[in-house]
Amino acid sequence: MNLRGKKILVTGADGFIGSHLVEELVKRGCDVRAFVYYNSFNSWGWLDQAAVELKNNLDVFSGDIRDPHGVRTAMSGCDIVLHLAALIAIPYSYHSPDTYVDTNIKGTLNIVQAARELGLSKVVHTSTSEVYGTARFVPITEEHPLQGQSPYSASKIGADQIAMSFYSSFGIPVSVIRPFNTYGPRQSARAVIPTIITQIANGARRIKLGSLHPTRDFNYVADTVAGFIAVAESEQSIGEVINIGSNYEISIGETVELIAEIMGVKVEIETDDIRLRPDKSEVERLWADNGKALSIASWKPLYGGKDGLRRGLAETIRWFSEPANLACYKADRYNI
Repeated sequence: MNLRGKKILVTGADGFIGSHLVEELVKRGCDVRAFVYYNSFNSWGWLDQAAVELKNNLDVFSGDIRDPHGVRTAMSGCDIVLHLAALIAIPYSYHSPDTYVDTNIKGTLNIVQAARELGLSKVVHTSTSEVYGTARFVPITEEHPLQGQSPYSASKIGADQIAMSFYSSFGIPVSVIRPFNTYGPRQSARAVIPTIITQIANGARRIKLGSLHPTRDFNYVADTVAGFIAVAESEQSIGEVINIGSNYEISIGETVELIAEIMGVKVEIETDDIRLRPDKSEVERLWADNGKALSIASWKPLYGGKDGLRRGLAETIRWFSEPANLACYKADRYNI
């Protein structure tokens, strides 16, 4: 399916990955409707910083993914929906799990129910590598067992199952994209890479972090965006769950060392207890098998391996080091 000229709704368009995805779709000639979270400031999130010409070519809908009527209105007249809207912060899910059920599970139900009623040609639902929990085998394929080790991951497992149930029950053309740990410009400081970079960029040489031994498969945002587009375009992706990951594993501690090396500084690490997950909730190891993405959607990472991670981190550091961008972050405070 060629996306050019298609009317595409992107939920969560005001967020980190969503804003990058909207920009790329507009560049590719798509007719994009950006679903942003309603607020009294009329803020479009990160889309406020988009180029004027892009914003002039954007159809913006302010609403709440939890409201089925607003969701249906936003989806009316669209061919495809790329559903990214979700609560994603793991620590906040310990604090307010009810909101994760409403936003992630009910929000997804609203999307697939409206898709059924309106007859959309494709729904791409966003999952997360967190649904796998600590790896039982590596690299992690899509057949890996699902383990809800946090309220967040449990809510995403529920959302994934709702989405796929509508494919099985009603034939809705659903694909589930499962990104591993995406990083890049605009990411929230609740994530580890921006946490490290912003502390260093603000002059800190003693960095406050949580656990250093867990490993992650970091995926640069441009690769994740390309994954969304590849899955949306692929007819073979319907009814499938597809990992989007770099197929490279690195520990948090090694990631700190790599970032410090790129930024030309030496740092010490201080364990901050408030940043530690409960023992049984910590996901100890994530490493993606991305073979299915290649075979079904012809996707492979351009920022794979240690060299690709280094290049992606360098681009991310450049963005965060710009004073205007850095000023958007409270590096001296823990972001739940």
